[in-house]
Amino acid sequence: MRMFASLILWIMMSLTVLAVGVDEKRLANPADEARAQEIMKQLRCLVCQNQSVVDSDAGLAKDIRIIVRERVALGEDEATVLKYMTDRYGDWVLLKPPFDGATVILWLSPALLVLIGFFLVYRNMKSRKLAAVAPLSDDEKARLDALLNDGGKE
Repeated sequence: MRMFASLILWIMMSLTVLAVGVDEKRLANPADEARAQEIMKQLRCLVCQNQSVVDSDAGLAKDIRIIVRERVALGEDEATVLKYMTDRYGDWVLLKPPFDGATVILWLSPALLVLIGFFLVYRNMKSRKLAAVAPLSDDEKARLDALLNDGGKE
């Protein structure tokens, strides 16, 4: 029985060699394929969250990879392919969207959050400084001495 289980396990592991990667059809020219891969790394999967089309298994990502390969095979450069994709899907398809009026908050929000953090720390430190205990006046010292000498009886 143990020998049979080992044989089944060996056969199943051997079949994984026949497994197909994400894409069956790649470009014949390795340089074009590498260029297509670089372009695909810049494109966001429209189904998955913040995942490039290279890493995604979604059907739409597969379609986008096919389109990119077709465009690269036609001899289009990176900018032209990215322009085609943004015309078709909008700036959302880019993992690194351009800096313009529509994305200014997206680009500046990290710096704004850091500035807000610095402001909050500064304000907190300033309020602590103001809340420092002022020294006792002569009347308060005399009253405190009286309380301590009387054993807390007033």
